[in-house]
Amino acid sequence: MKPVRTFAEALGAGVLVLDGGLSNQLEAQGCDLTDALWSARLLADGPEQIEAAHAAYVRAGARVLITSSYQATFEGFARRGVGRAEAARLLARSVELARTAAGRVREEIWVAASVGPYGAMLADGSEYRGRYGLSVRELEAFHRPRIEALVAAEPDVLVLETVPDVVEAEALVRAAEGCGVPVWLSYTVEGGRTRAGQDLAEAFAVATGNDQVVAVGVNCCDPAGAGAAVERAVEATGKPAVVYPNSGELWDAGGRGWRGDTAFDPARAAEWAAAGARIVGGCCRVGPATIAALAASLAAGEEGD
Repeated sequence: MKPVRTFAEALGAGVLVLDGGLSNQLEAQGCDLTDALWSARLLADGPEQIEAAHAAYVRAGARVLITSSYQATFEGFARRGVGRAEAARLLARSVELARTAAGRVREEIWVAASVGPYGAMLADGSEYRGRYGLSVRELEAFHRPRIEALVAAEPDVLVLETVPDVVEAEALVRAAEGCGVPVWLSYTVEGGRTRAGQDLAEAFAVATGNDQVVAVGVNCCDPAGAGAAVERAVEATGKPAVVYPNSGELWDAGGRGWRGDTAFDPARAAEWAAAGARIVGGCCRVGPATIAALAASLAAGEEGD
């Protein structure tokens, strides 16, 4: 069943624990994600695996579940011979699977429908560069049909995530305008700037004055710089922040693998919350055990207050 409170009401009541990386949990369950559709392939070929991954994060203490639609697009499915009607059904299924996993427990759990960047559809790592050479209008036209399909499945919030530059952020916000569902906007950043090199104050300003955008922040970035980005997001917009960094390892798009060491410390969650984050979790390579530790850290901080 759907939660009693709206997502905005829950945000106003305290910090919400977000899940971690869906892909790494699916891999831990034995799923092969080497396909260009990544985890979205399992919407057709293994929906039970997606539901099981969501359930693992629910057990870990996550109260917001991001759907498996990050890399699910009409264009991507079309390359696999999937027609638009079936693609729309698969997009809706991503919301339904998260809702089913949430329904297994009594706690309120909100379903966040993922809208990944244009570069995710290309499956070439370009979401970590941005500046695709497309206009705001062209990107808006790309994103709107998928947003409409996801909204029809009645998620609690839309997640405009891993956004690499301001141009795409503007397009995403426009594409979601008037859809009747709140959104959060989350950039992927590096060195205190967007992946495309833009100033974060400029980037977060896209959400200023837009009541539909209920939170702004960062994801799929080095956890070391996440706290400063949270502060910039709150300062620029006056809105609650969202933060869910990756493990700190680096993605090698050419070799399609991770390298380096993990740097994600669950204890930092309390610092992010103190800086204004109200949605806190992990992204790639952050699994259920780490989310459980993060939830425990936040709970301990609340008890200390």
